[in-house]
Amino acid sequence: MKQDLSYHRKSYEKKSMKFEDLKDNPLEQFRDWFLQAEECDGVDEANAMSISTIGLDGFPRTRVVLLKRFIDEGFIFYTNYDSQKGKALLENPKISASFFWPYLEQQIIIKGIAEKTSENTSDGYFDTRPRGSQIGAWVSQQSSVIEENEDLEAEVKELEKKYEGQEIPRPEHWGGFIIKPVEIEFWQGRPNRLHDRVRYVLQEDFDWKKERLAP
Repeated sequence: MKQDLSYHRKSYEKKSMKFEDLKDNPLEQFRDWFLQAEECDGVDEANAMSISTIGLDGFPRTRVVLLKRFIDEGFIFYTNYDSQKGKALLENPKISASFFWPYLEQQIIIKGIAEKTSENTSDGYFDTRPRGSQIGAWVSQQSSVIEENEDLEAEVKELEKKYEGQEIPRPEHWGGFIIKPVEIEFWQGRPNRLHDRVRYVLQEDFDWKKERLAP
């Protein structure tokens, strides 16, 4: 199979990004861009982010997860700790995350260290999940190989009956990670591939160094 994609291209012309207009703290700049994306009709699931980890086999692996919270310390998402990404991060906490909003011609790339959130934080979010999603966290042995005829729906019904009229507890194998950033890059598409790029790098004194990058 052969297909030439050489002529697939788009000219980015909607916006520009001025270095001096960006905030000194990248978390504050992220908040501004994220709120714009969330309010934009042309952006679906503004909180969808691609995260890349180094797997136990030594290969990088990327998948899309949902950002559930961002605070001064970093970016929080939730997963099964026994999944491929969970095991990878517990072995090697270095992580990259990115947001791409084609309608706005914007991208944000985050490099950081992932840590488990506190049990209270994980419990608090788990309690807000729909009941079906709570049961799903118990049923799914995420990323594991399962038998072709394994009846997950039957397991769901069994747990629904077990917890009927009761609160569903959070499984110990399920919870949050917080990405504590050490570098954040903001990218704005521009005509002729002369894109605007600004990178923030965390310094030893915990201040951020802001620098412009060549497109």
